[in-house]
Amino acid sequence: MYAVIKSGGKQYRVEPGQRLLVERLHAEVGARVALEPLLYRGEEPLLDAQALAKVRVSATVLAHERGEKLRVFKFKPKRGYRRRTGHRQELTRIEIAEIAAGGGEAGEAGEAGAGAAPPTRAPARASTGGEGERAQEEGGESGA
Repeated sequence: MYAVIKSGGKQYRVEPGQRLLVERLHAEVGARVALEPLLYRGEEPLLDAQALAKVRVSATVLAHERGEKLRVFKFKPKRGYRRRTGHRQELTRIEIAEIAAGGGEAGEAGEAGAGAAPPTRAPARASTGGEGERAQEEGGESGA
């Protein structure tokens, strides 16, 4: 079982117990953080947003570190222009504590009712706005 998570604009393939460095997370050392799953692979892969909403990926913050020093040197020949700067990336070392796909029968029944409400609300908002605008445009055209 593994998951692909998104953190700091990058994607990582993670498994439970794996340790990795990600861009700085605003959490205390020892805190548990929830990570955004993009893919879950258990018995079958889960890719759609509705199924991924049930997947939980949590990690424990082990330490905050800084990456290696990167030297940036700018040079323009024949002009005496030389600039040397550096950069160290702020990083967080985390350990993946748990990857859980919530898929119990009670959870599915409860989420099926909750899942039915947003689709009826969301298209109603989108179609109401679209139909209202269309009705105004059509009404304006037929009335003119």
